Amino acid sequence: MNLKPGVGKTTSAVWLAHALHESGYSPLLVDGDPASSALRWSELAEGFPFPVIALPVGDVHRRVNDFLGDRRAVVLDAPQLEDHPRIARSIMRYANEWIVPVTPAPIELDRMAPIRSEMDEVQSLRAEPARAVVVLNRTNRADATRTGPDADAREALTEWGFVVLDTQIARLDLYAQSFGSPVRAKGSAYMDLAEELIKRQEAV
Repeated sequence: MNLKPGVGKTTSAVWLAHALHESGYSPLLVDGDPASSALRWSELAEGFPFPVIALPVGDVHRRVNDFLGDRRAVVLDAPQLEDHPRIARSIMRYANEWIVPVTPAPIELDRMAPIRSEMDEVQSLRAEPARAVVVLNRTNRADATRTGPDADAREALTEWGFVVLDTQIARLDLYAQSFGSPVRAKGSAYMDLAEELIKRQEAV
């Protein structure tokens, strides 16, 4: 989820769903964006190895379980909050983990205050609070070294009270140019992301 478009929500959702599939979790991918980018991606790739459904509606939180079956994970690709608040908030009402992809750039960090306001508002509608995390996306270094803008963004977000995941996604053509192509998550940062999220879930 995020306030704006173009921050890597769909790319992150699709790659994460593949990483969960390769980890044995057989996910359901829910495309909540009226643009249907995730669904279109699956069509161009001649299908994903898990189901993809389009639910760009304001009551996603009431409908998802009708499609879930015995699957162990569901990934929801939320539309941008600024244009489709009703759908995005409904997805936030359902999901127990809110993942905010953030590029370590000043303009992206400036959006975090209104995102926090949205989070607080939706939390008040939930029976149990969701866990909210930030994943640094399109970072400047491919390795785990935390230097420069990446480190500054991590420090600022942490000071503002956000939980920033250890995993960060490097700015790579592998991800940026992957729309419409089959995905293999093994060995990618998204596999690391899936493993970190699974550990968080198991720790609850």
